[in-house]
Amino acid sequence: MNYQLIITEKRTGNLWDCAPIVEKVELTTERTGSPGTLKFTLIKAGDISFVEGDEVVFSVDGQRLFYGWIFTKSKDRWGVIDVTCYDRIRYLKANASYNFYGLTAGEILTQIAEDFALPLGQIEDTGYKIPSLIEQDKSCIDMINDALNQTLLNTNRVYVFFDTPEGLCLRAAENMISDVLLGDRSLVTDYTYKTDIDQQTYNSVKLVQPNKETGKGDVYEAVDSGNIGRWGLLRLYQQVDEDLNQAQIKAQAEATLRYYNRRLRTLSLESIGVVGLRAGQMVYVRIQNLGDVDLSSYVLIDRASHTFENDTHTMSLDLYEL
Repeated sequence: MNYQLIITEKRTGNLWDCAPIVEKVELTTERTGSPGTLKFTLIKAGDISFVEGDEVVFSVDGQRLFYGWIFTKSKDRWGVIDVTCYDRIRYLKANASYNFYGLTAGEILTQIAEDFALPLGQIEDTGYKIPSLIEQDKSCIDMINDALNQTLLNTNRVYVFFDTPEGLCLRAAENMISDVLLGDRSLVTDYTYKTDIDQQTYNSVKLVQPNKETGKGDVYEAVDSGNIGRWGLLRLYQQVDEDLNQAQIKAQAEATLRYYNRRLRTLSLESIGVVGLRAGQMVYVRIQNLGDVDLSSYVLIDRASHTFENDTHTMSLDLYEL
């Protein structure tokens, strides 16, 4: 493999190709909640100089995998430097307040990006207009994730928010299908399969809407008594906007129950690396005798971490919703 790790030193305009002195590179993407992260370790040599805010581009075999900025660096007594970089999504950790009415998740993302002067790439139309989304003093990443969650519950379609060198993108996971096959006889070296009802499983959804006239909250609930009998009461409690009508709240409660009222299956893989795989993509996985199932289907990459070290490329994948 041919690696390039180019740092642009803004102060001088110098471009440094650090690949010859880099010992290890880790590239991580997550489907929700976090910016793309590039970490690398190098031994300082020659006149190479860089500081926080300088631009970094990491490429493998001519394919650009990361474009971002240096945020932290540390150096030990032996001259070994550890560097952490993030892509544009890092700038959306800033808090803000917005009132959105009748906008799609893409339109919400577009408005926020324009306010923060961040360029946009491909923004797919989700086709679902969120009746209202009131966000006060909240991180912009969380606002966008809230919009995507509302879209998921009401359309049953997963949309992925991520950054590329061209700009911020929003795409349906079903339109990001990889042609890679992973399995116990193809690239995978180890795996962990887990089922649980602990983290994201609910068989009762209670939505409460503030009522200014009564000073109390109006309660809307959707339940599955059968699964309550099996698992005990697992309740999700949320407060909803005042602007929603009864029909909208009832529909939201039922959609939320449909999504969360299940046993969650997750699969973590260790594998030989595949250049370009990122969180949000769909990848085909085939593993026989995987606990209670023989897995042979497309699954969603929730987190992808690639490691490049000593001319080897490995990856760890967390796969979601089997």
